[in-house]
Amino acid sequence: MNNRFSHLDTEGRAKMVDVSQKSIVKRTAKAGGYILLQPETVAMIREGSVPKGDIFTTAKLAGIMAAKRTSELIPLCHPIMTDAVNMTFTLTADRVMIESTAVCRGRTGIEMEVLTAVSVAALTIYDMCKAVDTQMEIGGIHLIEKKKIKELVDENTQYC
Repeated sequence: MNNRFSHLDTEGRAKMVDVSQKSIVKRTAKAGGYILLQPETVAMIREGSVPKGDIFTTAKLAGIMAAKRTSELIPLCHPIMTDAVNMTFTLTADRVMIESTAVCRGRTGIEMEVLTAVSVAALTIYDMCKAVDTQMEIGGIHLIEKKKIKELVDENTQYC
């Protein structure tokens, strides 16, 4: 494990990492998490009877919007021009499993964007269900994978 934090200067102060010398390549990332729910809440989601409306469409839009605005929320995070963000939701007996995938072409990865997308999607589900379930629990938010896919990219084109 690398013990040197790239976001700290030689005096230990926060700094933004200089990625200007890195090559532009295609990058992907995937994150996951969940929100635990009471059985009655799961049933309401299955039936489409949650008073605030369509849970998954709203959470999907919130997750995508959050991914696109991650650099406004996380200090020192580089603004990323996302090429694609996708959200998937799986309803089980006691939870909603949430996954986000994203793609960009740039000098730095897109993992913070997928982690933010999962987090905000979970918070959106929480907000939409809080009137009917006071025992919800958000957890397990983690990076599943990130990849750098080497490809020729025109250095004169701005992507991220």
